[in-house]
Amino acid sequence: MKVQLLLLANLNLICAFIPGNTPVGLKKKRIYHQIRRPPPVHEMNPTFWRNQAQDTLKRALNLQKLNIGVAKNIILFLGDGMGIPTVTAARILKGQLENRNGEEGFLEMDKFPHVALSKTYNTNAQVPDSAGTATAYLCGVKANEGTVGVSAASVRKQCNTTFGNEVTSILKWAEDAGKSTGIVTTTRVQHATPSASYAHSVNRDWYSDYDMPYDAVEQGCKDIAQQLIYNIPGIEVIMGGGRKYMFPRDTPDVEYPNEWKANGSRLDGKNLVEEWKHSKKDKKAHYVWNREQLKKLDLNEVDHLMGLFEHGDLQYELERNKTSDPSLEEMVTAAIRILSKNPKGFFLLVEGGRIDHGHHEGKAKMALFEAVEMDKAIGRAGTLTRDTDTLTVVTADHSHVFTFGGYTFRGNNIFGLAPYLSDVDNRPFTSILYGNGPGYALENGERANVSTSEINENHYQAQTAVPLRHETHGGEDVAIFAKGPMAHLFHSVHEQNYIPHVMAYAACIGQNRDHCTNLNTLPCDNGAWAAQGTGAILLALLALLACV
Repeated sequence: MKVQLLLLANLNLICAFIPGNTPVGLKKKRIYHQIRRPPPVHEMNPTFWRNQAQDTLKRALNLQKLNIGVAKNIILFLGDGMGIPTVTAARILKGQLENRNGEEGFLEMDKFPHVALSKTYNTNAQVPDSAGTATAYLCGVKANEGTVGVSAASVRKQCNTTFGNEVTSILKWAEDAGKSTGIVTTTRVQHATPSASYAHSVNRDWYSDYDMPYDAVEQGCKDIAQQLIYNIPGIEVIMGGGRKYMFPRDTPDVEYPNEWKANGSRLDGKNLVEEWKHSKKDKKAHYVWNREQLKKLDLNEVDHLMGLFEHGDLQYELERNKTSDPSLEEMVTAAIRILSKNPKGFFLLVEGGRIDHGHHEGKAKMALFEAVEMDKAIGRAGTLTRDTDTLTVVTADHSHVFTFGGYTFRGNNIFGLAPYLSDVDNRPFTSILYGNGPGYALENGERANVSTSEINENHYQAQTAVPLRHETHGGEDVAIFAKGPMAHLFHSVHEQNYIPHVMAYAACIGQNRDHCTNLNTLPCDNGAWAAQGTGAILLALLALLACV
């Protein structure tokens, strides 16, 4: 027995000298190629952390004075594909762009006082798509993947299952209540997220009639671009991309006249931009297609605005032409200034849609810069509105199989390498990785090497575990951040379709209006909006807390 044990021990020692092998029972020592820096001096003092916690506690205690007034305005920011790992990584990136470590900073959405989680599954999908989720957080009912503005009784691509199964959105409820409404997106305005606010389609990809099968057109289904113009004609602001779906087939694009892929695609010969302008001929309506035209507008003299700044989706923020294409922040600024003129208030949907596209392409740098840009827009909206009468909600439709780890040191470049080599193939790896996607690569049968120069490129595709042409969505819950009237109603783990019901309740529109019976909204001395009226004395008194 002793001889056998001795032989095994010697065998393990011999194996230790063979590259790639580790003696049984022994942990291979990590080979670090980075030096860990000491923490900031002030963080070494326990008093710093205690004071920070106490300040946070005081702010939390102040939240007991709930704002239960009426929301005059509602703004919904939707980060497409902005899962919690994306939020965290974007926070670090924002800090590092400000020459800080990054981890200790705050996104604008981080500052919102109320946070909850949203369950994102579709009625027929554990891991959802952006269409079924958009129907949930805009229309208040869960739906099947690939469908917008219809219930789960509708079947994707089956036109005849549309009729009788249409569901309306909070944008429609706001219109019906006399509020102004707007849509701002960095994708096509006919894309999944915005389209669920105005369209009813069993296929999210039916952007124009060119994209529809003949039988669907014959059965009476309408393409999404046409529904944008006619379903809810009162929408005051429409900004994003998607010009090609609005013009007759082969019409040269105004910005890219020599690129056939940018040409108009409509088979019915309709010029929907002209039809929109004609329907608004007696109103102060303007159509623009570039940033300079937008900047020249006197927004005080604009009641309706359509801005289509690309033939398809807008460019990534890192590649945006700052002369021809406005930023998301600039579009949000213009939208709020136009919509705010309505004394009854407004509903505005803002989508940071290309976060999702960056992740699908495995290009984390593109995705995270999109998230930071959306956060700028959130901050700008905060300066143009008041928390006392504006409910602002920030959430995502779904997550992605995006992560970052590797025991990186404090302040590590968010796009950088982990501080040590893999203890399996002895090669460096980035902190950011994807579960699947186009970044999968082998060199001579082994995982591809990575260099510091390539990982900092805008189009670098992070490595993945499973090769796919496009990275997939993730199925975990996503965050809901909220501030303003009734924001505290986001308080737990919620079904995604709960979101518009809270927004509607706060604004006294849509289904839940019993608490608003005989109520008017009158401003408090500090500008907050409190409920008042006969038959609701208790609610009126409670609402005065919003004025404290």
